[in-house]
Amino acid sequence: MLAAVAAALAALAADAPAPDPVLAAMRDEIARSSKLTVSNLDAPYFIQYVIDQGDAFSVSASLGGLLARRRSHIREPEISVRVGDYKFDNTNFAGRVGGTRYDLGRWPLDDSYPVLRRYLWLATDSAYKSAVETISRKRAARRNLTESSPTDDFSHAQRVEYVHELGRLAIDENEWAARVRTLSAVFADYPGVLDSRVELDAEAGGYYVVNSEGTVVRAAENASSLRARAVAQAADGMVLHDAVTFLALDPAHLPGDAALNAVLREMAQNLEALAKAPKGEDYSGPVLFEGAAGPQIFAELLGRSLALARKPEGGRAGFDASQLEGRLGGRVLPESFDAVDDPTQREWRGRLLFGSYDVDREGVRPQPLTLVEKGVLKGFLLTRQPVHGFSASNGHARLPGPYGAATAGIGNLFISSSETIPAGDLKKKLIELVVARGLAYGIVVRKMDYPSTASLDELRRMFTTAEGAAHPVSSPVLIYKVYPDGREELVRGLRFRGLNVRSLKDILVAGDDNTVFDYLDNGAPLALVGAGNYTTESCVVAPSIIIDDVELHPVEEELPKLPVAPPPEMAH
Repeated sequence: MLAAVAAALAALAADAPAPDPVLAAMRDEIARSSKLTVSNLDAPYFIQYVIDQGDAFSVSASLGGLLARRRSHIREPEISVRVGDYKFDNTNFAGRVGGTRYDLGRWPLDDSYPVLRRYLWLATDSAYKSAVETISRKRAARRNLTESSPTDDFSHAQRVEYVHELGRLAIDENEWAARVRTLSAVFADYPGVLDSRVELDAEAGGYYVVNSEGTVVRAAENASSLRARAVAQAADGMVLHDAVTFLALDPAHLPGDAALNAVLREMAQNLEALAKAPKGEDYSGPVLFEGAAGPQIFAELLGRSLALARKPEGGRAGFDASQLEGRLGGRVLPESFDAVDDPTQREWRGRLLFGSYDVDREGVRPQPLTLVEKGVLKGFLLTRQPVHGFSASNGHARLPGPYGAATAGIGNLFISSSETIPAGDLKKKLIELVVARGLAYGIVVRKMDYPSTASLDELRRMFTTAEGAAHPVSSPVLIYKVYPDGREELVRGLRFRGLNVRSLKDILVAGDDNTVFDYLDNGAPLALVGAGNYTTESCVVAPSIIIDDVELHPVEEELPKLPVAPPPEMAH
């Protein structure tokens, strides 16, 4: 019997997963660093290691030819050391700080426990030295302040232990390279498209979170995106761009070739039609955001504003206040509307939701969160950095943030209305409004450029010209005039003026439809594609809506000249 028990235990030991050297190194080094005491210096009261890790495959092609192909392993650390205490520490300070740093170069990719320990030690040492210098400068700066009851710098959180297997990338690289090449050849059939490319990015892995409070997290995070971008040019020189993105948790759940081919051809046809379409004119009146444009406008206006940013001490550098700050308890949507963020929900009507997660980047578990109830703002997306009126996290730290804090973001944001009309009647409703107000036409937007695929030059112009305002909104891509007889006319070159989160109070009616909009957020302006080092999976489910009194005006900027020679023939 004893022999049998010993054999069974040996079998169990053989089947048990091998210890994770990354997790072991993080736990052991944080335990050692937490006991750090240095004469005449502040001791760390909180240390946290976050490591993002994954295997990635990317391939891009244009007009049937490969542009790039790469397989890589990624490991990126984020080391946080706080000195002082929860009420006052070295974070949230915008004053100039030097700090003694080591040039560690790239983080080790091998799972070597001693090497990982050494890198963690050096990174912690560097972060600690910087923290000590920062808190000294922050104390000096605060002596000149008269604030009677400053907000705490950090909040307590319940210890969490969540250790799951990381994701593994299962992909046939040769098959996908061939598919991307073939899909990119679609645009060769459209001579009006000047430039185009198709890109696949697939990544599987996850992130570790270990902190001195005892939280230990190893969570899977997988995302695959297939994106097609294309550019055309109108006869007057206006450059037009469009893109389509397919997102899934793994490559196997991306659409098949027939569906992808059809969508790419539709995009190319739309671009050629846009190049021939007339320029839009100044407009003020009701606008129907139909289909995908509904959740897109909610994602951009409401989703971004639900995250509160805290003004750093020592300056305003990089500070961008939420448009909803100070409006808690006020009406931000019509009375029939609710908004709930629920990262714990895995699927909706049989479709996997892209924005689901179990633990955020600070090791806090999220819960379903009612943000707007009957049109009234009830809460915000919060991290462990307290903000005025809120002292604790609700598990929405999705991205790294400035000045030692994390940035909050949505998971799965559900927008609903208790008063709707059939989606097919929204255009009729728009025409009724146009006729009643004596307007020549109304406007339907069916697609927004969000996340934006605009060029950096176009983005700079949006932020620096008068039409950009403080919070410019991404441009409409597919925008139509709708005349009283129901006729539609595609137009181009229009941007919104004065459209912001306050405009959502002017929603006149919602459809009974719901569109699921998945996207990758990165914290960049207009979530500009490729602009951020980190991305996070987000999802908005929302209906089509009509917003009253929306202003649009033509883009006013110098237009580039047309190519001197026509494009060469693609046929061999």
